[in-house]
Amino acid sequence: MAHSKRHGEILRLLREEGTVTVASLADRLGVSLETVRRDVKPLTDDGSIIKMHGAVSLPSVVGEAPFERRMRENADAKRSIARMVAATIRDGESIMLDTGTTTSFLARELLAHRRLIVVTNSSDIARTLATVNGNKVYMAGGELRSDSGAAFGVSAIDFVSRFSVNHAVISTGAVDAAAGVMDYDLEEAEFAGMVLSRGQRALVITDHTKFGRQGLVQVCGFGGFSELATDRAPPRDIAAALAEAGTRLSVAED
Repeated sequence: MAHSKRHGEILRLLREEGTVTVASLADRLGVSLETVRRDVKPLTDDGSIIKMHGAVSLPSVVGEAPFERRMRENADAKRSIARMVAATIRDGESIMLDTGTTTSFLARELLAHRRLIVVTNSSDIARTLATVNGNKVYMAGGELRSDSGAAFGVSAIDFVSRFSVNHAVISTGAVDAAAGVMDYDLEEAEFAGMVLSRGQRALVITDHTKFGRQGLVQVCGFGGFSELATDRAPPRDIAAALAEAGTRLSVAED
């Protein structure tokens, strides 16, 4: 079929990011949700895209593992955050990272660093940074989840609780003005909370799409970490909560 200009823009966004929510498409295209749904229908009818759970995706992406799919979402934003944070970490320092796509991007930006001491529960981060440039990598044990290749539970929390590091970094699924940093999984939230408690610097890294979301489980309030790094300034209520808690806000430049 002949696609309209807006159809072409939808396809371009999907080629760049893999999967995009219908709400995000409406916001970025400057149209209503109903208009996006009308635009999406012919693209799904002719097999150009696939619709699923309030989002759309290219057919080639649907077969990817969930973590690989999430790595494609807002990749440029996550990369810019990771690049900014990596520039604040020096050779020879220690860093603790939880599992997450933004922390995995940070691990890739740290490949030029040397003699890092890395503590993580993520097999992806461990594989990225182990055996290069004189790094030492310590990985929390336990059963690895099939979706993320990360270890959680009592043994993983006990393992990381033994370390004290220069930089403790977590990613997050939601940032709510009232509740603070949140996640959708109890074990992930518990692990992230422990990570933040082990760093001289406690850093939350997240792209702007997580602002205003409310997760299931609180990781910590805004006073539970020292810095938030993101790609766009947060909404006023979240910015005010950060300022009241004395938590530093760092925004990556484009």
